[in-house]
This record gives sequence, structure tokens and C-alpha cells, in this order.
Amino acid sequence: MEWLKDAFEVQTRGKGMLPITDLVESYLQDWNVREGMCFLYIPHASASLTISESYDPSSRQDVEAFYEQAVPEKQPWYRHTLEGPDDSPSHIRATLTQPSLSIPVDNGRLSMGIWQGIFLFEHRARSQRRRIEIRCLKIN
Repeated sequence: MEWLKDAFEVQTRGKGMLPITDLVESYLQDWNVREGMCFLYIPHASASLTISESYDPSSRQDVEAFYEQAVPEKQPWYRHTLEGPDDSPSHIRATLTQPSLSIPVDNGRLSMGIWQGIFLFEHRARSQRRRIEIRCLKIN
């Protein structure tokens, strides 16, 4: 077995889900990972990683709209607003999703469903530069 690791950065455009599946799979190809496990981690308190439907963009829009309604900005009970009206909501949304993903690799591809994709889920209103750690356990 071999342990491979790196990190990459993604520039967001503000709130929303950015597809990163192709970027992750490019690491698998570069590292020649045929079998193993891929681990992703985002070290930010106001962004997360998720796996969701990736074929129809309206699915992504529905997920984004759900979080806007479930955790709206400018609530009078928010105390943590130092960085603006998206401060508390972005942290709450991040706790409802996840900072890490573990995905098996089979035959050189991520073992996901045909319609699934990996997304960086930005919870801040403004553009951000996000770092994602990638690790692969390669089985030789």
C-alpha cells in the first residue's frame, strides 16, 4: 500500500455548490490509483463537502434553496455576526453538512453512483479561496 497526499485550492463565487469531481479524479489518474480509498477534507468552518446529484443543475439549485430556507440570514436571535449577516448561518450550514468525505476507488474511478458528484459547498456570500486536502490510500 502507498499513502498519497496533496492539497488544492478552489476559488468560490460566493454561496453555492461547486463541482470538484473532475479535479479529484485527475489526482487519481496522476497518481495511477486503480484500487484504494480517497479521503477529502476541507479545513474551513464556513464551507463543506458533499456528494449530491450532479447531472441536472436544478437538483443543485433545489439543495441550495433548501439551505437558504432552513438557515436564513439576518435572524434576530443570531449572536455571532462579527463578519456580517452570513456569519452564523454559514457556520450552522457547515455543521449540517460535513468537512470530510471518504470514497472508495475501483478500477481507477471513484466508486460513486452514476448521477453522483462531489461538491465544495460554499456557505459565505462573498467569494472565498478554499483549501481542500486530498489523501489516497493506494492498494498496489
